[in-house]
Amino acid sequence: MKKISRPDFIIGKLNRLKSNRSGAVELSFTTIVILVLAMTMLILGLVLVKNIFSGATDIASMTTDQLKSQVSKLFGEDNKVVIYPDSRIINVKVGGKPSGFGIGIKNLLESASNVKFSYEVVVSDSNLESKCGVRNDVAQSWLTTGAKETDIPISPGELMATKVLVKVPAGTELCTFRYRINVKANNQNYGTDIIDVTLTG
Repeated sequence: MKKISRPDFIIGKLNRLKSNRSGAVELSFTTIVILVLAMTMLILGLVLVKNIFSGATDIASMTTDQLKSQVSKLFGEDNKVVIYPDSRIINVKVGGKPSGFGIGIKNLLESASNVKFSYEVVVSDSNLESKCGVRNDVAQSWLTTGAKETDIPISPGELMATKVLVKVPAGTELCTFRYRINVKANNQNYGTDIIDVTLTG
């Protein structure tokens, strides 16, 4: 049996220690690379989700067909009226470009013919003046497009979609208030829904 001298033993120990240290450095480097890649993927994912949701609620730039496609996904079996986005909340920048929401109406009056639908969007917030510092008629005037429509023909089982745009002038107090959408069929109450508007700076 070969006897190992002390210098050889020490050199062997140092080599093993150096090898272990090298492995530890490689492991640390790999861990750092994985963490960087994971953080990058997370950030990209968050940006993608933000873009998807901001795009989904950008009613002002949607075409009628795009809006109708989105609205049609919200109708259940018994839904007469739906609001897009289905969160029923929109943000409107004070002094900025118009923002909006979509209204979908479906004709569930299967037995009726020549039905004419109509809708009207009205302020529905009893505390509007104390919260936003404006009267109801002022908030009503912020509805620049699609606040009211009459004589809308919708065939039985079919649906229509339209957009309502809201533009708020600069200097308005930041607050949240509500509009109500009232829908009628041949001048009879047919359905109703709400949308909350949050004014942002």
